[in-house]
Amino acid sequence: MEELVIRDADVVDGSGGHSYRADVVVDGGRIVSIVKEAADAGCQRPKARRELDAEGLVLAPGFIDMHAHSDLALLRDPDHSAKAAQGVTLEVLGQDGLSYAPVDDRTLGEVRRAIAGWNGSGDDVDVDWRSVGEYLDRLDRGIAVNAAYLIPQGTVRALAVGWEDREATPDELDRMRQLVAEGMEQGAVGMSSGLTYTPGMYAPDAELTELCRVVASYGGYYCPHHRSYGAGALEAYAEMVALTREAGCPLHLAHATMNFGVNKGRAPELLALLDEALDAGADITLDTYPYTPGCTTLVALLPSWASEGGPEKILRRLADDGTAERIRHHLEVIGSDGCHGVPVEWETIEISGVGDPALGEYVGRTVLQAARARGEEPWAVARELLLKDRLAPTILQHVGHEENVREIMRHRVHTGGSDGILQGAKPHPRAYGTFPRYLGHYVRELGVLSLEECVAHLTSRPAARLRLPDRGLVREGYKADLVLFDPRTVDAGSTFAEPRTLPTGIPYVLVDGRFVIEDGRRTDVLAGRAVRRSPR
Repeated sequence: MEELVIRDADVVDGSGGHSYRADVVVDGGRIVSIVKEAADAGCQRPKARRELDAEGLVLAPGFIDMHAHSDLALLRDPDHSAKAAQGVTLEVLGQDGLSYAPVDDRTLGEVRRAIAGWNGSGDDVDVDWRSVGEYLDRLDRGIAVNAAYLIPQGTVRALAVGWEDREATPDELDRMRQLVAEGMEQGAVGMSSGLTYTPGMYAPDAELTELCRVVASYGGYYCPHHRSYGAGALEAYAEMVALTREAGCPLHLAHATMNFGVNKGRAPELLALLDEALDAGADITLDTYPYTPGCTTLVALLPSWASEGGPEKILRRLADDGTAERIRHHLEVIGSDGCHGVPVEWETIEISGVGDPALGEYVGRTVLQAARARGEEPWAVARELLLKDRLAPTILQHVGHEENVREIMRHRVHTGGSDGILQGAKPHPRAYGTFPRYLGHYVRELGVLSLEECVAHLTSRPAARLRLPDRGLVREGYKADLVLFDPRTVDAGSTFAEPRTLPTGIPYVLVDGRFVIEDGRRTDVLAGRAVRRSPR
């Protein structure tokens, strides 16, 4: 007898088609049968060792978070309710060009310091891997939800070239090609870049194109955080479209926003650019989170020249009064490339987390508010915080526009990505609330998307981008990564004031046919594993 039958569910199967009522039978980690309208037809009902009454609940494929920063959190925190409770059954890691594989002993320490604001120092995680394959093997020991991995181009550049602003030599370019090929062979699904972060931002288009050719040869995709989301955003999007067309590589645009005052109301221009490329045959998808503020590290705002050479050199420049004044001028007057070419507005920069608990007084305040409280200039406060906390502070950037968010989420190639940073005392609520916020706020309350459309955006579309042949739909033979939610009550519990509050209306989540959320509570099941690139 099979393990489980989910009885009388309203199935929204991920295809975008109409829902239907059915009994769904799960066994051996897969969906083995779907009996539609079983109760109404009076036919023989399927039986199993366990029956779950799903009356009033929607059964959907598990949600796929196309942009996650849980690279260490999955190992540090086996509970991982931040994602499991949202109905997320698969996360894509290795984002924004910086993560923990491939590394050697030198670059591991450098990367740990560079992205401490995203993942913590990492000192509490036994990093017993160096290659992409070894990292995926570590995930295979058991994690809360499944995870796929993008090769981080910035980490690859740090390993082959260093953190300097210069072109790679032919030998260094060959080394980078080799590292990308090895990562793809070991199971990565593609490559990411952070082109406003060092050292990835130092790569010219010709270098990126060569690496994308390697990715494409293995059936992967390129996921750039491109060179600007502010001034020059449209040009930056067009650059990525042209680059990947030249390389013959599929393109997935990370957190595809149009932010800062210069881009208010300009989402239709972005979508027209993408539609033109799609109609000409380009292979493009994108992800967004359903919020207006962004989130990054405070150090990321600095101009690229100030970040050259890595974390220790940044700290030395910040400690030098003359150099610090140059940095201020670029930030406040010119508009640094780290701040997307827009002069920084300190009233929009909210400190969301610090590495040193002694600096907790800054959290939840904008840099301008902290400066006024101390009777100092904002740059003096930001500089002191970066030095005292050794580049660890994370920030919220209140620079988005609601009309842009809604326009982009309606697009035919849109998927969902939380961009969730789990560090800090007040992380962005998207880390805990992205997927239920789509379903509650934008589907039920605003009607921006229908329920069937939204589920497709969060399931089958990302599965297709990841080339996963047995995920993303409720189909016989597919993996039993499933979520059951109440469409009348599902909603994000997280807010900017209380960002770690879990969602409501999601009582059951299954990974590999096993309950990781049951009756609204996290079980002790660790059914997640690494999801490796499917062969071509």
